[in-house]
Amino acid sequence: MKKTLTIVSYSPESVDTYYNQIKSLFSDEIIIKKISMDNPVGLDCIDSDVVLVPSYDMFEKIKKYINKNTELIFANRTISKNGLKMMESIPEDEEVVLIDESPEMTSNMISVIYQLMGMRLNLKSYWEMDKRDVEEKTVIILGQSDYIPKKAKKIINIGNSLLDINTIIDIGMKFNLMSLLNRQDIGRSYKEVETANFGLKELFSVTNSRESQLDILLQVIDAGVIAIDSTGKVFIYNDNAKEIMRLDREKVIGNNGIKLFPQLSFRRVLESLVPIEESIIKINGYDIVVSLNPLLHSKKQYGAIAILRKYSDTEMKQHMLRKKIIGKGHIAKYHFRNILGESPAIKRCKEIAMRMAKSNSSILITGETGTGKELFAQAIHNYSPRKDYQFVAVNCGAFPESLLESELFGYEEGAFTGARKGGKPGLFELAHNGTLFLDEIAEMPMNLQVKLLRVLQEREVVRIGGDRIINVNIRIISATNKNIKELVKKGLFRQDLYYRLNVLPLHIPPLRERKQDILYLIDSVRKEFGSSFTLTDRARKMLLNHSWNGNVRELRNYVEYFVNLGKEVIDAEDLPFYSDEDALDEYTGEDETMSKFLDIAEGNMDKYIFVLKELENAYIKRERTGRRSICSLANMKGLFISEQEVRNIFHTLEKLNLVSISRGRGGTVITEEGRRMLNSIEKGKRV
Repeated sequence: MKKTLTIVSYSPESVDTYYNQIKSLFSDEIIIKKISMDNPVGLDCIDSDVVLVPSYDMFEKIKKYINKNTELIFANRTISKNGLKMMESIPEDEEVVLIDESPEMTSNMISVIYQLMGMRLNLKSYWEMDKRDVEEKTVIILGQSDYIPKKAKKIINIGNSLLDINTIIDIGMKFNLMSLLNRQDIGRSYKEVETANFGLKELFSVTNSRESQLDILLQVIDAGVIAIDSTGKVFIYNDNAKEIMRLDREKVIGNNGIKLFPQLSFRRVLESLVPIEESIIKINGYDIVVSLNPLLHSKKQYGAIAILRKYSDTEMKQHMLRKKIIGKGHIAKYHFRNILGESPAIKRCKEIAMRMAKSNSSILITGETGTGKELFAQAIHNYSPRKDYQFVAVNCGAFPESLLESELFGYEEGAFTGARKGGKPGLFELAHNGTLFLDEIAEMPMNLQVKLLRVLQEREVVRIGGDRIINVNIRIISATNKNIKELVKKGLFRQDLYYRLNVLPLHIPPLRERKQDILYLIDSVRKEFGSSFTLTDRARKMLLNHSWNGNVRELRNYVEYFVNLGKEVIDAEDLPFYSDEDALDEYTGEDETMSKFLDIAEGNMDKYIFVLKELENAYIKRERTGRRSICSLANMKGLFISEQEVRNIFHTLEKLNLVSISRGRGGTVITEEGRRMLNSIEKGKRV
């Protein structure tokens, strides 16, 4: 359905002028309505997609009639070349009075004329002068005017103002009709228009030149190219596309490409804004490789473009190779922002790694298992100049020697029994211009260490069973959790290779050396799982004092375990590594609370335990309880206890930091210390 534009101005003549300009460019693509203030028919309800007004004061007069969903264009106006010539005939420095349809429009037009002519005339606004001062002066009017003075030295009518080029472009953008403007030279279409926007005029001159170059490019490119605008109309269709689709250009350009080419998923790309990478479809009996991409600029969609190529053996191999690279995960997914931690140790490690990323030198990452060595390797790659190329990772300890060699160096067809037909490129080749990450480098067999050293020195490889030298431009990042220096001393790792790999050493600190990150990491991983559990003080202490031999990997496993427990509060007993010895260790000889409690409660132990249990039940239910409630519950269970006794027990327990008493209606709440001691009493443990 066509969209509607309403033009509002003071006089019918100016409205008609704007109408003719817009109509000549956009033809019947827009429904145009006209309203003039001299005869305001239709002013009471302006229900259009876009309203064009010449000034803000005009907008103030009509805004109450405009639908709130309507878009606005405030017109930038200019004059004709003929009008400019008429003003150039006026003697220089003469004081000239300008009359336009309103004071605001007059001021705007004066600024336009100064921009076009410079300071050769002394222009005054009719609306800012005493009317007696206007007499005997040269007066310039634009089209019809109701304000022509009776006495004037000379009256020059330079014709109605015209819409400037940038307003025409605004209209094209609002109605998604830029493709119509792109197919014509606006400057040539408006020879009579003298634009004040010199930069835009020059831009269109350059654009027209670029469009000519684009036409040449579209004809020489070895692919079919079809582009549609946001409404589906085709505006690019080159000769290769014509050969593949077998439709003449005249039947395609300007018509709906979604309907013309249903086998191309234009509609899906327009709606989802997601590219379709190299799919294979059958067109006119040929297998065609098609890629579709949305045309976006400043997050706004302007259409879609399809690139079509006939299938060939070479293209098939390249396509399958790309699929293999992606399928094997040869992409660095992580960045430095994914490495979490606030401790000085991890921050310093990240800063060093970021500086290393800018270099092409080899990096050796050391650290215990689970510290995130590959995470750092991927982050370094993504921060380096090689980030647009492959990140190829291989675990040197996961393959037997013969298989690892074929993975790294590749092989030619027939190199050995079971070799793939056509051979196979090695990981060195796949990592060309990118990064090769050698994890567990200390596990690499001695024989391969020699070959790796040669690759590092010469930057060239030879496939197994081949004789062709293949140059590779790669950056090596290796990693190990072993003491590689000791392996060198024992002769289990080549010293010369060690020095080649260890140009830039990076050590990742273990989690136990950055304890302030432990709770931070737990909270981050908890949010990642979408959980809301909390940790008791006891659980936090035990987590902070844990050895963390598995480092961050172990921490992630524990958090996942907590999530699957389905508990809102995680206590020490819920920790996977908690044991009876841990329970006993929580109370040492330095902790006198238990002894004091037992001495005070002697003879009334059942009452103290009952009070503590009821307070814990209220804590678990997230309720408040008081003396009266506890008294009632005690009497129901056959334990006779007065409110005064409960009050005294509360105060005694508060002195031992086992409960917290809130004044007023807050009630009494058991503390973590109280819960811990109650748990120990119930287990029959006493220190």
